[in-house]
Formats: sequence, C-alpha cells, structure tokens
Amino acid sequence: MAMIAFAAWRGWLPLPEPKSAASENPTATATVDDVEPKLFLSGEITPAFQVEVKPEVGGKVRKIYVVPGQTVSKGDKLAMIDDTDILTEKASAETEIEGASLAVEKTRGNYERARSLFEQTLISKEVFANLDADFMISQNTLEKARRKLQIVNDRLSKTTILSPGTGTILDVMVNEGQVVVGAASVNSGTVLMLFADLSRLLINAHVNQMDAGRLSVGQEMTIRFSDDEAEIKAAIEFIAPIATVKNNIKGFEVQAVIQENQGRLKPGMSVSMEVPVGHAGQVVTVPVAAVFKEKDQRVVYVRKGAAVQRRVVSVGLTDMSRAEIKSGIEEGEEILLVDPTVPFPGKS
Repeated sequence: MAMIAFAAWRGWLPLPEPKSAASENPTATATVDDVEPKLFLSGEITPAFQVEVKPEVGGKVRKIYVVPGQTVSKGDKLAMIDDTDILTEKASAETEIEGASLAVEKTRGNYERARSLFEQTLISKEVFANLDADFMISQNTLEKARRKLQIVNDRLSKTTILSPGTGTILDVMVNEGQVVVGAASVNSGTVLMLFADLSRLLINAHVNQMDAGRLSVGQEMTIRFSDDEAEIKAAIEFIAPIATVKNNIKGFEVQAVIQENQGRLKPGMSVSMEVPVGHAGQVVTVPVAAVFKEKDQRVVYVRKGAAVQRRVVSVGLTDMSRAEIKSGIEEGEEILLVDPTVPFPGKS
C-alpha cells in the first residue's frame, strides 16, 4: 500500500480525487496561446529641456511680455529690467571717455614737442621722460574709460530678458514693479519664469532593483488611456548606472522619451506604463492559479475521468493570468485550479 501511495504522489499512478471535492474543484483547459509578461510602472512627465529664467542684472521689473502657457521663439522678449541707473552709469562713462580723450590729445602734443626739443638737446632727458610718461598714462586712462563703457553697455543689454529657445512659458514667478536680484552664479538670483521645450517630453520613473534588470535602453513602453483613445508609445532612453533610494525603495532612475504626444500629455502629469519584458507565441498555457509549488518543483493536477494525475511541469514565461508550460501537459487537457491534496474547509 505504501508503494502505491508513493507512486501516486510521484504521478506514476492516478491520484484518486476526494469524493467530497470531486464536483467542487474548478477546472480549466490547457490551451495554445501567446504569453507576454509585462512590467507595470508609474512615472511623471517632464520636459527634456526646462530652465529657470533669471536676470543677469538686478533691479526693478519694468515690463513682463509673456503669460504662462504662451509659446515663444528664440530671442523673443520675455521681460525688461528698469535701466535708469545703468543709463546714468553709461552717461558718466561716456563723459569720462571725453575727458580722457582730451587729456590724450594734450599730452600727445606735449610729448611730440618735447621729443623735438630733446632731439635738439634743448631739454633734459628727465623732462622728456616725464612728458613721455604723462602721455602713456593718459592713453591708459582712456583705455580704462572705454572698457568701463563696454561693461556698462553689456549690463544695459542684459536688462532685456530674451527667450533661450523656442518653447513654452510654464510659469511666471514675478510681477511688474518687483525688485529682483541678478544671478551671479547658478544657485543665486531671482527666478523670473520657467521655460520649457514641450516638443520633447520625458517620463521619469523609479524602478525597483528586482525589475530594473529586465529593462534596456531602446525598449518600448505603452502609456494607456481610456478605451476610446489611442495608445501613446515611449522608448527607454536612459537607465541610471547606480541605484538610489526613493520612498524607502531601492531602485534605478529610468527615463523614456515620448513619441507622437499630440498634446495629450503635459508636464507634471502622473502616468502608468506597460513594458513588455518577454514573448512566447502559440505555446501551451494554463491559468497561473493551476500551477503549484512543491519544494523545488512546479506541479499541476490533471483530471482524467474520475481520477486526478499529479504532473511535474516545466514553466516558462508567465503574465498576469496565464503561464507557459514547456513540458508536462498537452493542449486540451483538463487542469484543476485548486490543490486536491489540501482538504476543503469544513471537510474531514
């Protein structure tokens, strides 16, 4: 009897199904189908190119030319900083240039006369050297005044804030009349507005470390909407080389570029994606619930008339509902969806 029981457990002999469960065990049929496992991810839409527009000179905002949502081209005016003080500096610099130019003309005349007299040995070498130095100093003063004017003109040109490219104004953070600080470095200065190029959008996602290894650059993903809308495709463009922790989950940052958006996706939106990570076409499949794990083996229970056979199977790909069976059963066989060796609740 012990040998018969062992043979039944190994699948060599049919395993009798408990009579109390014979009519209660749900079954399914092994069918030939496609199996396509997918990863389900979530992410946020961001522009591929987005910048904070800051002034390079400080002052009062005289005029804002744009509103949030407005499309602009490269070089379009975005805002104007009051230039009254800089214009005053410019007038002062121009006056300095005029005075320095007059001084150069005066010292040049003195130098040329002194050189003629020195060549005739009518003045001493010391006197000539002093006049020569005065002429060079005046030239240096004129050059300094010209450079000062160039700096002032450069600051003056920066009072007009221009668009860094063709794109959209996402937000305007200041009002006309507000005093702003010029950006002396990357992390300083008042942010005037946010600018982005919405023609190229990305999806930023954080993928846990168990699933990240199933992704690769160039892999396609699908963004799904309601049934009456077409799908939007995206392709993975970047996978971070090092893991980071986000919401207490260790994973990898993944970026995907959206293809043919047609205006339906906007920056800041949260989206759900499906990423195919395998495909098995026209293979024998059973419901995932019909495959049971016993130690290191995967088994299914096949109904043969009034008896049940235990089969060790080789499982391939699985998706949310079906599992590929590489060996152990054939198409059309009736498979139990519950383990017949486990007693039913309330049954003895």
